[in-house]
Amino acid sequence: MKKIELLAPAGDLDKLKMAIDYGADAIYLAGEAYGLRTASKNFTDEKMKEAVEYVHERNKKIYVTMNIVPHDLDLVGIEEYVQKLVKLKIDALIISDPGIFSVIKDIAPEMEVHLSTQASATNSLTIKFWKELGMKRIVLARELSLEEIRKIKDAVPDVDLEAFVHGAMCISYSGRCLLSNYMTGRDANRGDCAQACRWKYRLVEEKRPNEYYPIVEEDGGTFIFNSKDLCMIEYIPQLIESGIDSFKIEGRVKSQYYVATVIRSYRIATDAYYRGEYTAELAQRLLNEIKKVSYRDFTQGFFLKKPNEEDQLYENSSYIRDYDFVGIVLDYDKEKKMAKIEQRNRIFKGDEVEIFGPEDGFKICNISQMINEKGEEIEVANHAREVFFVPLEEEVNRGDLIRKKIS
Repeated sequence: MKKIELLAPAGDLDKLKMAIDYGADAIYLAGEAYGLRTASKNFTDEKMKEAVEYVHERNKKIYVTMNIVPHDLDLVGIEEYVQKLVKLKIDALIISDPGIFSVIKDIAPEMEVHLSTQASATNSLTIKFWKELGMKRIVLARELSLEEIRKIKDAVPDVDLEAFVHGAMCISYSGRCLLSNYMTGRDANRGDCAQACRWKYRLVEEKRPNEYYPIVEEDGGTFIFNSKDLCMIEYIPQLIESGIDSFKIEGRVKSQYYVATVIRSYRIATDAYYRGEYTAELAQRLLNEIKKVSYRDFTQGFFLKKPNEEDQLYENSSYIRDYDFVGIVLDYDKEKKMAKIEQRNRIFKGDEVEIFGPEDGFKICNISQMINEKGEEIEVANHAREVFFVPLEEEVNRGDLIRKKIS
């Protein structure tokens, strides 16, 4: 059986390396142009080159987004940009616009191209159309059910199907939003979304200006566009058996900790499925792991049913956060049983922490002593990326992450 691809987001080089180290099969990212996430750092030419080398050395793949809906001015210099990506040996380009697709096919006919979810592919005829033009993979619209995906795969079996399985949900159809542009001048379809769907809204009657009515019976108004986050960790068998070829995780502007935790959980779950060891108990445990990163309440989107009021957040747009990401293990001295740690959030002597790597499970450890690089004992590491040492009986590995429950 062909194994599912686990596709991770990377907003910068550190997140890319973390995603690969924690189980991703492929990475999607943006250069400094044509991508839909200007809020992430994205990749300069030099960083892109380093990213390709890191990914290919580990026999993984790297895809670059060029999925904006462009105006003519956006297309100035696009030929040179595509040539540069070809030279870097990018594995595939992700597009939504036929004009950009035609440029790629003219310049690099052998380059693999994927159709972005921005193109809103929802039926087999559309997918056949793109396949005949040379599209290798379709990133399905998020508005499809598992049953619809299964029928599309039966109708077009020789096209790869990619689907988002985890992350923030856009209230607009497959992310084709005009609300942000209308209200702030920031065009979501060109990468500059203001997330207007997370704002608080009230009703104003045309002839009663400045009289604001709550849309629901709450003094604070309501978040009528605010979707819960997508999470399908409890439905791995159904996803795989629907015919999806690639599981896509949303989150290029999220943290290293988010990327590592979510990718690791889906890696463990999908590997367990192929070994015949996926169970409801495992899924629940991994869901609990995912909840140790900052998150909104979860929904299954359109996969199981048409979303209703249970899939929206009407109270607020804030995240639930029960754990802090406090450090990364830089090294471990087996003889001295001493871990070298780089701080990410404040950590105190006496704290109980959880340490985990790409493998399943985690270690519970007590920070009994903290020593700075000068050899001095300290009570707290509260400087950004401060390096310190902690005695640990249990062996840990370089790249392991450290989290602490918020009291």
